[in-house]
Amino acid sequence: MSEAQQYRIKTQPFYQPQANEIALYEAAYQARLPVMLKGPTGCGKSRFVEYMAWKLNKPLITVACNEDMTASDLLGRYLLESNGTRWLDGPLTSAVRMGAICYLDEVVEARQDTTVVIHPLTDHRRQLPLDKRGELIEAHPDFQLVISYNPGYQSLMKDLKQSTKQRFVGFNFDYPTQDVEANIISSETGIDLETAQKLSQIALVARKLKGHGLDEGISTRLLVYAASLIKLGINPRDASLMAMVRPVTDDEDISATLEHAIDAIFA
Repeated sequence: MSEAQQYRIKTQPFYQPQANEIALYEAAYQARLPVMLKGPTGCGKSRFVEYMAWKLNKPLITVACNEDMTASDLLGRYLLESNGTRWLDGPLTSAVRMGAICYLDEVVEARQDTTVVIHPLTDHRRQLPLDKRGELIEAHPDFQLVISYNPGYQSLMKDLKQSTKQRFVGFNFDYPTQDVEANIISSETGIDLETAQKLSQIALVARKLKGHGLDEGISTRLLVYAASLIKLGINPRDASLMAMVRPVTDDEDISATLEHAIDAIFA
């Protein structure tokens, strides 16, 4: 199996379109434009990238960014072995060489001096300098860079510079409408549509509390978790508390408010 082949998505990921984002992404890929996805946690950004990689039949290399990530973690490094040293490509370098879609998830978590290394790939140059090797890589014609982040968590300390943002075309993601979200939950878990709609209704209550005690609303991902538990025979109230309340808040008053909503909706 070739290196590119092992990064291809074999089975179609479920993705429920909300507008014309699929056609827009296809156009961005055809033009090889770098793409930026913005939206709250668990609203489907990563699933969308997986779906598009499958649809376009392109390998996908995903990097979960974090504050300890260095440029070497993206580009590669020399490894010391018994016979000397050898170079090991990082995920970004591998994607550039093979023509994969490279997805930097939650890119603002990475240090700003790390994200600067992507700049030569996001303009007309489409090049990646490897200073440690004295090598300048021309990006494979199929290569595309995709980044994502959650604007709700941004601060002065954690935000993308304008010099980085203005190198990308952007997509705004949000939680789906109730009907669409219920269909996603039902399709993902096999649960009945009525129960899926009730779970989405609880999430709607929680999302209205964002900025009023909750940092973030209940994600579609957590609704899928709750539905998976209910499908296995767990009481809907217990499943909702376990998957949808306890992960998002430690505040007793907010927890009580959400519990009341669960009891009312599942009564």
